[in-house]
Amino acid sequence: MKLSIRGLTHTYDVDVINDLSLELSQYKSIALIGVSGSGKSTLLRIMSGLEQPTIGEVWIDDSPVSDPEYRKHVGFVFQHHNLFPHLTLKQNITLVLEKTRDMGKEEAEAMAVAQLTALRLEDQMDKLPKNVSGGQAQRASIARALSLDPNIIFLDEPTSSLDPILTYEVLTAVEELRDSGKQFIFVTHVMSFVRDFADYVIFMENGNIVEQGPVSIIETPTSQSLKEFMKKVR
Repeated sequence: MKLSIRGLTHTYDVDVINDLSLELSQYKSIALIGVSGSGKSTLLRIMSGLEQPTIGEVWIDDSPVSDPEYRKHVGFVFQHHNLFPHLTLKQNITLVLEKTRDMGKEEAEAMAVAQLTALRLEDQMDKLPKNVSGGQAQRASIARALSLDPNIIFLDEPTSSLDPILTYEVLTAVEELRDSGKQFIFVTHVMSFVRDFADYVIFMENGNIVEQGPVSIIETPTSQSLKEFMKKVR
């Protein structure tokens, strides 16, 4: 992945991201970490094209994230599964494929079945989200993102509302995608997942990048901020 952030500032009532610039290449899985309110989820949404920055620009793999064509090649998994509650797990995928990819019903259904089966949901696909576990619903959300065949998958704290067992279930499913050829940018507080899955880490505080580097930085942080953060999340 080639990532270029140039003079990025984003403001709601206050500056959430403060004049960030960053150039990275050759990493496949980037973790954004930091306390709540540090700006990491906002940065993730901007990089995915879900939000437009107040000032500045972001390019990924030589495409501006503001380009509608870029957004056709990304998948996003939210903190909560964000599935349509009145549709089955399978219908949540087929509807998206039919509406956004102009797939016929049979092709969309075949894709949905394949993705749900890959995430071990073949016996749950005809159930509504309220009738499956939180971990199963989040895995279905991942299946929906994968069905769009994205180049990059963005995950925004996909286990934040789950208990430890369901967290393990979801993160194991994500880790099994490691060899799929996809690229990942994700936000999490689960440091074991960062250690196992990321190959680059960006630590944010108050809208700034305080420390960045290979995964080893979380074991031997140089900034006081990251040292204090790691004491709280180990």
